[in-house]
Amino acid sequence: MAYPSMGEAHRRITDYLNKFCDAVSYQDVASLAQLFSFSSNSPSLLSLADALNFFQDANRLIKQSDKFSQFGEILAPLFRSLQSYRLGNLVEAYHAFEKFANAFIQEFRNWESAWALEALYVIAYEIRVLAERADRELSSNGKSPEKLKGAGSFLMKVFGVLAVVHLCRSVIRSIETARIFDFEEFPRRDKVTYMYYTGRLEVFNENFPAADHKLSYALTHCNPLREANIRMILKYLIPVKLSLGILPKTCLLEKYNLLEYNDVVKALKRGDLRLLRHALQEHEDQFLRSGVYLVLEKLELQVYQRLVKKIYFIQKQKDPSKAHQLKLEVIVKALKWLEMDMDLDEVECIMTILIYKNLVKGYFAHKSKVVVLSKQDPFPKLNGKPVNS
Repeated sequence: MAYPSMGEAHRRITDYLNKFCDAVSYQDVASLAQLFSFSSNSPSLLSLADALNFFQDANRLIKQSDKFSQFGEILAPLFRSLQSYRLGNLVEAYHAFEKFANAFIQEFRNWESAWALEALYVIAYEIRVLAERADRELSSNGKSPEKLKGAGSFLMKVFGVLAVVHLCRSVIRSIETARIFDFEEFPRRDKVTYMYYTGRLEVFNENFPAADHKLSYALTHCNPLREANIRMILKYLIPVKLSLGILPKTCLLEKYNLLEYNDVVKALKRGDLRLLRHALQEHEDQFLRSGVYLVLEKLELQVYQRLVKKIYFIQKQKDPSKAHQLKLEVIVKALKWLEMDMDLDEVECIMTILIYKNLVKGYFAHKSKVVVLSKQDPFPKLNGKPVNS
């Protein structure tokens, strides 16, 4: 390995920094992606690595220029990774590349458009390749291979940003079938990240028990001092819990600034359909961006159940002998009081669904327009189980 002169090393490093900044400035994704492709072993990257290992002070070049320093958190670990890669220290190369990749994702989120998508795909590919090579190095030294699973957590983060669900599934399959892992042996942060993103995927698939398990795991094992991370987890765990009939306390919503769920919870407690729809409308953009809008919208059935239950208790106080017979017109009047204008046919349809979904136990007397409720447990609790599909 022939090292260049000091002047030549300086030129190569500066040339790379200029190419990076120009690619970002002009949104030249093809040029940007080439700068990250370690596995290509391109002569330009290898010569840069030689320059970095000889010059040994690239950070100073980054910091002394405003043009370069704005990307310091991306470029510094990228250079360290390339240096280690060239020297064959693959575990160190992986660690540094992971830091670079996370910094790049943060910058990617700040850009107004997804122009750098191709570069992000290259980074995702390179981190997987580096992880595999680092694991081989660890195995050869008698150590536990663990980097591929860490790379999987990063890939889930990438695909979570892009909302590319079919790619998430393929990543999970690759991780789970690559080799036999003991999940609990991996670093806590990787386990939390992995369970957070796979839990989000389960929310998308409406597999709420699995989502509850994974997101609850992430919450339990998350560093309690990382309140921003806890908030991210709760943003998805709360809708899942609501779908399973479990309501959060107001103090929890206040502590982690998740007050957008406040009226949703109140609506479920009161059986107030109007309040639920108002909450969904008021925070529609927020819920849509998070991908939980449809989950929350389906809570309407639980709100109907609560409303019917309140009518039942009121009727039971007035006339206990007829409490189990609910006239549809009474439910229509309750809905009108909530400014929800529905006719008898619509209410009949809703009651039929509630019975079918096992949210109400009883049967419907069509001719008399009466719902006859079971005298034993007419309103079954979900008890942590989703509404029957």
